[in-house]
Amino acid sequence: MTQAVLNPALWQALWLTIRLAAISTVLLLLIALPLAGWLDRARSRLAPFAEALVTLPIVLPPTVIGFYLLVALGNRSPFGQAWIELFGHSLAFSFPGLVIGSVIYSLPFAVQPIQTAFRDVEAALIEAAVALGANRRQTFWRIVVPAARGGILTGAALSFAHTMGEFGVVLMLGGNIPGATRVASIALYDEVQKLNYDGAHAYALVLLTLSFLMLLAIGALRRNPGQRVARPRL
Repeated sequence: MTQAVLNPALWQALWLTIRLAAISTVLLLLIALPLAGWLDRARSRLAPFAEALVTLPIVLPPTVIGFYLLVALGNRSPFGQAWIELFGHSLAFSFPGLVIGSVIYSLPFAVQPIQTAFRDVEAALIEAAVALGANRRQTFWRIVVPAARGGILTGAALSFAHTMGEFGVVLMLGGNIPGATRVASIALYDEVQKLNYDGAHAYALVLLTLSFLMLLAIGALRRNPGQRVARPRL
């Protein structure tokens, strides 16, 4: 077991997993903040369809998502061909492809807590900001977002934890290339396939510990959402 923990391949896969989760979380926040804000206040007939589309990865099997992403990003697709012309390598079975897949697969885990937090912001704060002359953009970024910071942090933590544990999507889209797409969950599966249970225990133990710490952080955020502010600042 000790030898398995000291294996460089273990830490290579874990570092790749953490890097994937961190980059995906940052991109998810950049997408989820305006998207959750639009879904919260949208009255368009398209809003329910957009919300259902965002939520779809929760109920859809990961292999289905991974397959369609592989088709959409593969070398025969227009997007995949354009990527090859621009960067000289395939998007499928590459780290950037994993990032795109992770962002799509984890999107509802970022959007839903943020959207809920936006809905819980006191209407009086928004009304006061409008009365003081703030426009919609100023109200959103200076009042709503700070007041909903607890939900935003929860969304970020859930996105990071969910990306850490991805398997089906990353396997379909990225394969198992050491140093490029071999994340910890795939490496764990690999060790089990080889009946190397010491190596599998090492991966599983580290992932279990990280997941438990993330759940503790999410629980702390939910107990102390910090969604109230004293007064609007414009």
